[in-house]
Amino acid sequence: MEKKWLIRSTSKDIKTLAKKSGVSEVLAKILINRGFNNEIDIKKFMRASLEDLYDPFLMKDMEKAIELIKLAIENKKKIVVYGDYDADGVTSTVIMYKSLKQCGANVEYYVPDRELEGYGINSDRIRKLSLEGFEVILTCDNGIAAMQQVKLAKELGMTVIITDHHELSFEEDSTGHRTFNIPPADAVINPKQKECNYPFKQLCGAGIALKFVQALYLKLGINSEAVKEFIEIAGIGTICDVVDLIDENRIIAKNALGMLTNTKNLGLKCLKEILNISGKEIKSYHVGFQIGPCINATGRLESAAISVELLICEEQTRAVELAKTLYELNKKRQDMTTENVEQVIELVQHSPFKNDKVLVIYKDTIHESIAGIVAGRVRETFNVPTIILTSGKESPKGSARSIEEYNLFEELIKCEELLLKFGGHPMAAGLSIKEENIEKLRLKLNSICKLTDEDIIPKVRIDERMPLNKINYGIIEELELLEPYGKGNSSPLLAEKNIPVLKIDILGKSANTIKIKFLIPGTNKTIDGIFFNRVEEFMEMLKDSYGEEYRTYLDTPRGMKLDLIFSPQINEYNGYKSIQLKVIEFKLS
Repeated sequence: MEKKWLIRSTSKDIKTLAKKSGVSEVLAKILINRGFNNEIDIKKFMRASLEDLYDPFLMKDMEKAIELIKLAIENKKKIVVYGDYDADGVTSTVIMYKSLKQCGANVEYYVPDRELEGYGINSDRIRKLSLEGFEVILTCDNGIAAMQQVKLAKELGMTVIITDHHELSFEEDSTGHRTFNIPPADAVINPKQKECNYPFKQLCGAGIALKFVQALYLKLGINSEAVKEFIEIAGIGTICDVVDLIDENRIIAKNALGMLTNTKNLGLKCLKEILNISGKEIKSYHVGFQIGPCINATGRLESAAISVELLICEEQTRAVELAKTLYELNKKRQDMTTENVEQVIELVQHSPFKNDKVLVIYKDTIHESIAGIVAGRVRETFNVPTIILTSGKESPKGSARSIEEYNLFEELIKCEELLLKFGGHPMAAGLSIKEENIEKLRLKLNSICKLTDEDIIPKVRIDERMPLNKINYGIIEELELLEPYGKGNSSPLLAEKNIPVLKIDILGKSANTIKIKFLIPGTNKTIDGIFFNRVEEFMEMLKDSYGEEYRTYLDTPRGMKLDLIFSPQINEYNGYKSIQLKVIEFKLS
């Protein structure tokens, strides 16, 4: 799919802002592109100091919730931390459980089974927990939509404290006025509540769990240094839940990466060892694409309780065993995902709904635990909102992934009469539905869809045009100060036009990587560019331009020039360092 290249522009005085903020003009321009318009915000972003975390008691119901937990601890009431089965839910559970244990609480944790119980608090489980003598339910990363379940728990005489970050469901009248639904819990902590004055609304579940512990330790007079143990765990949840890496999320994630590099957590040490990243500086990539997927895999294919156990484990042999389990489950998940993504893409390409602006696909053989990953990959392929449904225990269920121009959660609200259950964010959601309503959902979502053809053209936004002769080690080191990269703080994209090609090599066992030697214009120097998994696309580009002679250009790229979007990086090989370009997008000049 052809992409539109857009270079970001600004009317801001970059030079003055850079000087006031103490950063280079290149960094100032990139930060302006990320929405930072004054030196105070830029300085705060760059230092990412734990001292800049907000007072947790600014959150609605935090004081009330902490008092309830404090009383429960003093009275030795049985507390259950009720988590979720993804990386955010696992890390939230670990933070809550370990901190309460350290406070002397009579506490256990429970993570629901994805297939048997589904997301959130389950009514049957509440009854069992009540029979087992639990008097307090403390949720993390779930509960905001659990109206009936909370009501049941209250009828059974239980205290319920909700900590969640998901969107609130609402009812809208004919005038557009919205009434938001809040479960009848004893305390509801969610900064997205209209009445909550907390200054940052985009924390994930683990971030809110960290704020809860911060407040609890303050109330109990425990040294605030003790909270730092949980920052690396909260950082994993923050990066893996793909929340905007700005403000408190950036502070948590950036400090977490430093701690993860030299972690004292036995389970994480063992997992890093098996992933072959021990001794490396841990970056957001390692968390988002290696550590996080392993944690997620247990909840997808077995039980997320395995991941919780790893992160609280203090026995070497058991930690090694658990780490191996996580690694092997993730390998299995990767194979299942690849197979299903290929099948769904082929299905769409040969279907009557291939031109739909919203894809709704029902394939009952997909393991429900990977529906969200498949939806994400299909969304990336066609750049339209995608819902992947598969057979559930009682009815079809699945996951949805969206694009920036489409608020998925609000569009599903417009179709709630067709759904049994749903919840989520503007960019991601989970749902269950009767099979006879699937086609109705597809038709309705597409009939009310306001996406234009322009909206679904993928857009690549370039931060700065940069001549290759200006790229040096200093620029690369400056850009690394912006880490961790992720949603809301994407990896900076630089671009240049008319770059002469000297040599093309196809590399890798699967011949899926291109290495090109470029001449740096205006000099007699060269620089290498690496294109990962783009061989087929590169060949198609040459074939379209040069016809059947295209292969001769691989051997002798006579006069060939490319326009590139890239990130500069340092390549280390056999003790030798060099600068290379990681190529993101390319086209013939």
